[in-house]
Amino acid sequence: MNPSTTSTLEPRKQPGISRLGIVVLLAFALLCGCTVGPHYHAPAPPTVATYTPDPQPATTVTSAGPAQHLNPAMDIPEQWWTLFRSPELDRLVREALANSPTLAQATARLKQAQEEANARTGATKYPSVNATVSAQREQVDLASFGVPFPSPPPFGLLNGSVAVSYALDLFGSNRRLVEGLAAQADYQNWQLEGARLMLAGNVVSAAIRQAQLRSQIDLTRQMFALQQQQLDIIEQRVQAGGLALYNVSQQRTLVEQTRAAIPPLEQQLDVINHQLALLIGKPPAEAHIEAITLDTLHLPEELPVTLPSSLVRQRPDIRAAESLMHQASANVGVATAHLYPQITLSASGGGIGTSFTQGGPVWSIGGALAQPIFNGGALRAEKRQAVAAYEEAGANYQQVVLQAFEQVADTLRAIDHDAQTLQARSEAAAQAEATYSIASQRYSAGGISQLTLLDAERQYLQTSFDRINSAANRYVDSASLFQSLGGGWWNKDSAAKPPSAPGDPMPKSP
Repeated sequence: MNPSTTSTLEPRKQPGISRLGIVVLLAFALLCGCTVGPHYHAPAPPTVATYTPDPQPATTVTSAGPAQHLNPAMDIPEQWWTLFRSPELDRLVREALANSPTLAQATARLKQAQEEANARTGATKYPSVNATVSAQREQVDLASFGVPFPSPPPFGLLNGSVAVSYALDLFGSNRRLVEGLAAQADYQNWQLEGARLMLAGNVVSAAIRQAQLRSQIDLTRQMFALQQQQLDIIEQRVQAGGLALYNVSQQRTLVEQTRAAIPPLEQQLDVINHQLALLIGKPPAEAHIEAITLDTLHLPEELPVTLPSSLVRQRPDIRAAESLMHQASANVGVATAHLYPQITLSASGGGIGTSFTQGGPVWSIGGALAQPIFNGGALRAEKRQAVAAYEEAGANYQQVVLQAFEQVADTLRAIDHDAQTLQARSEAAAQAEATYSIASQRYSAGGISQLTLLDAERQYLQTSFDRINSAANRYVDSASLFQSLGGGWWNKDSAAKPPSAPGDPMPKSP
């Protein structure tokens, strides 16, 4: 930039303009000065190769339901919930991502951080240039100054000038400040990505629990109906003298216990539906929550297992913690630079004239240097404070990484144990079904009473109730694994992909 200035009265070239240009060029040259403070480097990836102390089975047990394979080479799709193959579930997640106030808040915070970084960059990276034009009408009374001459007639005073100022960032204070603001914007970006991931995970988990509760309510009502039939039979046998009154009281207790179990399940279902309404951004009275059943959900048979060294680049919460480290590192540089001199250059040029005289050039060039000499140790204390904040951010990063590894390890173990539990529950249900089948045949042949048949059917329903809970846990923990591994945000379109750190080893979009 060449801040040349001209008089508002005379368009000819003014003297001193070349000097002003030289000063500005010098300012840009000094912009490449040294930058004090630490140069941020991303933390080294973890050296641990697995998440659990013992080797994780590559395939879950297969005797009950589909087997699940842990595939280290599998990439996570950005819309990972579609692997459950449920159009109703997909619509719920999409509606939540489109309407959630939580995402709107996170998006607004990201925009604020980005614009703050843009504003500070523009204010510190480039010189400040301001133009001033003024016009005045004046009357001078020479007699009031003791001048024995006639006063001139009223005249116009015209003034035009351009002022340039620039603070030389010799020690990188402004550059570190802009670096910190950029890291803050990155933090908000990862917070937004994490909010998206959590929202999708919450919708999937809530939808699965909704399906589980619907099945539980249906089976509980069937068991209540069976127990009521048993009660009717027992009452008839008591009246006939075949059973004691004690048996009636015992059966009524079971009936009422089962009846009492239905309202809490219905309450849980209502709470889940209200939660889904909140997640999709609608009041419960206006939300249309579709009924999802476990039978309409597909259990993903291929599950990813990301290496720990890649997990730290995939999880939004870890990337957010790293951005806070970066910002804290930049703040150390800002505090360090404040210990050194601050130099500001300024220049102005313009012209001034009246309505009856030709204007002349007016210009100035100057500089100012400020060096802290004594401030009671405040600046060095601020630097020590910034260093301590950086150490705190580093410890927080390590804590977030450890928690992420714990979550993945818990989920991997849960997937394995879910399959084992489902296998046992399925075997129990199969045995109960076989017992009920035999009882039906014996009842048809007159070998057992209807009361015994109903009891066998009730046991079969109870084992089915337990099996449904185990099956639902497999769906929930499979969704938790996709969520704990980062959710596949890196497989978005390149235009919507969040910024990556230099040298980021993230996989490319297919």
